[in-house]
Formats: sequence, structure tokens, C-alpha cells
Amino acid sequence: MRRAFASVRARATLGASLVVALALVAAGAAVLLALRANLTAQAEGRADSAAREVATQLLAGRPYAELDLPEEDENPVQVVDDRRRLLAASEDLERISGAGTAAVEPVAGSGGDGTGDGQADGTGDGQGDGTGQGDADEASEPGEIDDDVEYSSGSATVDGDRADYRFAAVEVSTEDRGDLTVYAGGSLADEQSAVSTALTSMLIGFPLLLAVVAGVTWLVTRRALRPVAAITAEMSAITASEDLARRVPEPDTHDEIARLARTTNETLTALQTSVERQRRFVADASHELRSPIASLRTQLEVGAAHPALLDVEGAVEDTVRLQELAADLLLLARLDAGEKPGEARVDLAALVGEELSQRTRDRVEVRTELRSAEVSGSRSQLARVLGNLLNNAQRHARSQVTVATRADGAWAVLAVSDDGEGVPPDERERIFERFVRLDDARTRDEGGAGLGLAIARDVAARHGGTLMVREAPSGGALFELRLPGPAVTRR
Repeated sequence: MRRAFASVRARATLGASLVVALALVAAGAAVLLALRANLTAQAEGRADSAAREVATQLLAGRPYAELDLPEEDENPVQVVDDRRRLLAASEDLERISGAGTAAVEPVAGSGGDGTGDGQADGTGDGQGDGTGQGDADEASEPGEIDDDVEYSSGSATVDGDRADYRFAAVEVSTEDRGDLTVYAGGSLADEQSAVSTALTSMLIGFPLLLAVVAGVTWLVTRRALRPVAAITAEMSAITASEDLARRVPEPDTHDEIARLARTTNETLTALQTSVERQRRFVADASHELRSPIASLRTQLEVGAAHPALLDVEGAVEDTVRLQELAADLLLLARLDAGEKPGEARVDLAALVGEELSQRTRDRVEVRTELRSAEVSGSRSQLARVLGNLLNNAQRHARSQVTVATRADGAWAVLAVSDDGEGVPPDERERIFERFVRLDDARTRDEGGAGLGLAIARDVAARHGGTLMVREAPSGGALFELRLPGPAVTRR
């Protein structure tokens, strides 16, 4: 059962069919009830009209045998006195029940003449003796027809045919015959026929309508979900082929499925970019590692064969460069893995002082303009950023490097500038990419594998800050690191 309704199409079709079915049942019941109530009211109106017509004749003093009674098939009539004795009835009326009428069953049917005459005499005498007089306080005034009508449901057999009726009981008070009650029936055949026809139509039409609703819902849902099937198929093909350059089809609509397709393609684009970046990273790392390893091996092999030719200083430089490159690669791997920066409070001014006191191989003088500026993060990662910025400035400076720290509102700023050639505007973003070096920094003697600035920007981003480069007042490059203060970081 669960597998049968596992698809969205099946569940949507079932849900729509159930909702429509409930609505149809409720609407059908309301229609049938309203139709029955309306037709019943019409039957009551016919019965009331027939009863009052007979009551009017009684009030006029017409004898029971001469009463002009309505058509018995449509409006069977009985007239009884206050003792429940039958005085007059429709000619072919054989049996009546459920109307609170006289208990005399069957009605004498040779006609209303024999029944009416026999009962008229006895009833008249009885009521003249005091029956009508005794009930005068409860009945209408003599010569009046009661405005109140009592309705009841029952059945009557007329000339051998039994049918259901709605009976109206009208009381009339006469002066010579006392209080009488006229029972007249209104046929419910029209009501029963109409209700039966409506019910039959509903029983036939509702299933057909439900089938149409289910079919339309199924087709519309299938058409609406067709792009989803295409997206699923294309994603399966991309997974099987591992070709991230492929894209899922985007429907020419503006609905949720079109947004899903666009988002999927954006995700594929980001994934492709990430994979290509990772591949370039591995290739560049292999290339960068190959050079110092090959150089170091060559020097060691030459030294092993000719000890006098061993370049110890060059071997040490290659080893240091290899060590720094390995450390950079490990740090990048940790950053890519989502290593959190920590929440230690670091004063940038104190950090700059400590780092400068440990540097011994700087080529040019480093000037400082330090003001207290606290941040929250990893001290070791921030020290790496400072070291990378200083190394970059030392490689390009002519005579001086300047380091400044300050607080700028809720932000802490670390600026490192030099008086070198600067960075061309069109290269100011590219230099932060991994393994990117400008042409004049590609020799081993100039140093760097193109990872220092990339690591610095990644660390800045992990700390919620930014690292930008612009032109320094001295004409060189000014690298500005902006980090949120402790209060901003906590929020």
C-alpha cells in the first residue's frame, strides 16, 4: 500500500479525489435535504388548502354526504368529531394511518354516503348534548376555522393503491355539530420521485465526476512533474559519467520546478568550480613540491659523488622552502576542512611587536605605527597572516615596510604597506588565488609559492573579516586586514 502511493502523482491524485468526494457528498446531501424539504412543504400546502376547503363547507352547514371532497388520489380526506368518530371520508379511501385520524379501519367504502350519513346523525346528537359545549373553551369560537395546523406523515390506501402522504389537521368549530377536525393529505409522490431521481443521478454522476477529477489530476501532475523526471535522469547521468560540465534542463516556466532546476545548475557550477580548483591545487602543489625536491636530490647526489661540490647553503634553502610549502599546504587543508578560528582575545599591536622581534632575515627596515586593537580568533593563524604579509612586502619593497594597527569603530585594522611597484588594479583580486604569482616573483630566489596571500585571505574570511589591497601613499601596495572586534564576533 505504501509503495502504491510512493509517488507524488499518486498522492496528489488520491488527495484531490478524496477532497472532491467529500465536497460532492456534502453538496449532494444538502441538495437532497433542501429538495425534500421544499417538496414536503408543497405537499403540506396542498393538504392545508384541501383541509380548509372542506372545513369551509362544514362551516357553511353542508351535510356530510354532500361535501365536495377533493380528488382522493391527490388529497384523501377524513372528517372526525371530538370523540374521534369518523363522519365523512373520500369515496375510495380504504385505509389511512399515521395521521391521528379515527380508529375506524377500514373506512366503509360503498361510499362516503353510507358512512357519512350514519355518523352524522349520531355525532350531531352527541355533540348537541354537550360534547361540543364542554370543549368550547379549548376549541375555536363557534363559526371559526382554527388558524393553527398540525402536520404529520402517514400513508393511505385508495382504491387498492397505498401511497405516502403529508397530512394537515384543521379544526373547525360549528354551531350545530360541535368541534370537528378535517384531515387532508398531500401526496408525497412528487417528493419521492424527485428525490429518487436526484439520488440516482448523483449515484451515477458522482463516480463519473470523481473519475474525471482523478484523471485530470493524474495528467496535470504528470505534466507538471515531467521536468522533475528530466532533472532526475540528467543528475543520474551526471553521477554515472562524473562529468560536472553537464547541466540539467531548465523548463521555460517561473514555478518552483524551474527554480529547482536553476538552483541545481548553480550547485553543479559551484561543485565543478570546487573540483577544478582542487585539481589545480593538487597539480600546482605537485609542481611546487617537485622543484625543491628535485633540486635537493640533485645537490645531495652531487655531494655524495663529489663532496667538495656539495652546496650546503642551497640544500638548506631548498629544505626550508620545502618545509614552508608543506606547512602552507597543511594549513590550507585545515582551512578547507572548516577548522574554526577559536575565540582567544588577541591584541594586534602586541602580536605585531612579538612577530617583528622574532624576524631576523628582513631585507629592509620595518616601521611601525601601533595602536591597541583587539580581535577574537586564533593567535597562530593571525600570526601566519601577518608573517605572509610581511614576507610579501619584503620581496617587493625598495627601502621600507610599514606596519600599522588601529581600531576603527567595531573593527580592528592591520595595514602592511611597502614602497615598491605596487599591484596593478587588474591583478588585485587574482593575486589572492592559490599558486598565483606575478611574473617578477616567479624565481626561486624571489621566494614564495603563491600561497601566502591566498592563506591570508582565507584566514581573514574564517575570522569574519576581509583582506584587500590598494595603492599605498608611498606608491607601493597597501594590504589592509579588517577583523571584527570581540563584541561583534560574539554576536
